[in-house]
Amino acid sequence: MRFFEEIKLAVLERLEKGLPPELHYHSVGHTKDVQEQAERIALAENVHSKEEIYLLKIACIFHDTGFLFTYKEHEERGYRIAEETLPAFGIGPKELEIIRGLIMATRIPQSPQNRLEEIICDADLDYLGRDDFFSISQKLFNELQVLNMVKSEDQWNQIQVKFFRQHSYFTRTNKELRTAKKNEHLKIIEATIINTE
Repeated sequence: MRFFEEIKLAVLERLEKGLPPELHYHSVGHTKDVQEQAERIALAENVHSKEEIYLLKIACIFHDTGFLFTYKEHEERGYRIAEETLPAFGIGPKELEIIRGLIMATRIPQSPQNRLEEIICDADLDYLGRDDFFSISQKLFNELQVLNMVKSEDQWNQIQVKFFRQHSYFTRTNKELRTAKKNEHLKIIEATIINTE
């Protein structure tokens, strides 16, 4: 557990140097935000195990490292990076399996299987129900546009409406803290497009 800061510094430095510049959303800033939100949610959800919080924080730091190599299936690639890196810091097979579950749970559509996985999923999409949603959403739009994955703002808004309608937070904490604001954002987006069905 004493190695977290060392692991974090090494991974963030690797991301800063290696992430493609067109990744406006899947950035070092996003990785830091997910870790911070996961810690906040874990505390609110009464997760007191230092071991669980340690593994959760590590998974947050590694969850998007796969973007160093690939956009599709980046979760699996991110886990492989963790698997290659973490044994040197005393992380064994049992802990690696927990970390793998946490990273893979963030794949869209999210499918968490336990409380820690619910926490990382909610941390990863925490911004949907925050005041900074539109500025962060713009970064994702810019990223997808550069990668030719979305053609126009109208198309992006339609994608967002569909995503919002399918998404719900898993933890009691984020359901209570983020859902109302998220619903406000949905209404604003819906109002910008003619046909949201």
